[in-house]
Amino acid sequence: MLNTYELIGVGSPIIDILAQVPDSFLENVGGEKGGMVLTDGGSLAEWISQLPGAYTQTPGGSSGNTIFAAAKMGLKTTFIGKIGQGQGGEFYKDSLKSLGGDVSHFKTGSVANGRCLSLITPDGERTMRTDLGAAATLAPDEVTPADFIGSSHAHIEGYLLFNPDLMMAVLNSAKETNCHISLDLASFEVVHAAQDSLPGILRDYVHLVFANEEEASAFLGESLPPEEMAKKLAEYCDLAVVKAGANGAWLVRGDEVLFAPALPGITAIDTTGAGDYWAAGFLAGWIHGKPLDTCAKWGARLGAEIVQVIGAELPEETWDSILADIQ
Repeated sequence: MLNTYELIGVGSPIIDILAQVPDSFLENVGGEKGGMVLTDGGSLAEWISQLPGAYTQTPGGSSGNTIFAAAKMGLKTTFIGKIGQGQGGEFYKDSLKSLGGDVSHFKTGSVANGRCLSLITPDGERTMRTDLGAAATLAPDEVTPADFIGSSHAHIEGYLLFNPDLMMAVLNSAKETNCHISLDLASFEVVHAAQDSLPGILRDYVHLVFANEEEASAFLGESLPPEEMAKKLAEYCDLAVVKAGANGAWLVRGDEVLFAPALPGITAIDTTGAGDYWAAGFLAGWIHGKPLDTCAKWGARLGAEIVQVIGAELPEETWDSILADIQ
């Protein structure tokens, strides 16, 4: 059959709660700065009550950010994930629908929608604490090949690796329908948790892997220049991308090695969604058959734009400028 969807996202449909905090606030939540740690609804509510100022809420989640941005780039998108009962779930679904995305693949849980508290420190780094809510109740038997029929490319967030059975159900279902697969490694905590299964997953299922320097280093067990880490990652799948923030990104496909510079003169105020938007720009070009350097330029453009705002949503005038420039 003809492909109905150019890009299907798979992950946790999470509502982001974005708050600017001093570094000292991170002592309240524990863990390492810059990472993501799963928590419960009670702890999340307590930390929100302790925030020193106002906060904003937007639809988020790693794969969700990519799918929303890809929809703005003109791709036909849909999403597999479990939203919550009530206002939170409807907010998330309606947000994707408003961009022309398909919402028929959402599952609906019996508990509240998942939320992620994104704590943004003055250096622009974000430290995340996530209550998956309904997203955590997505069961492996709820994902089948039927979900992927009509989709040409599946983009999977690495956070699913915290649930190995669910991840394998997703990978096997996508592979059965000949869906190309990209995987974003998501965070160094994810890579550490999945260190035994991840090499086989990359070799047997994944065509394209996205990683930042910390994630690539965690996977390889050593810290190397990003170019060398991209080369080693590319031994596992067709194409590897290692992003180095303001220092650009390295892409390796077989013997082809490409350096993609970041946009100059960018002042980052919040890195929330930076990697997700980079992936969205890249996939918008990749799925439409653009040259590798063009895909990387689109990724760099979206990544640069999103770090200049709070949260993972861009103003309409910024989108207008992006779309005009890439025509």
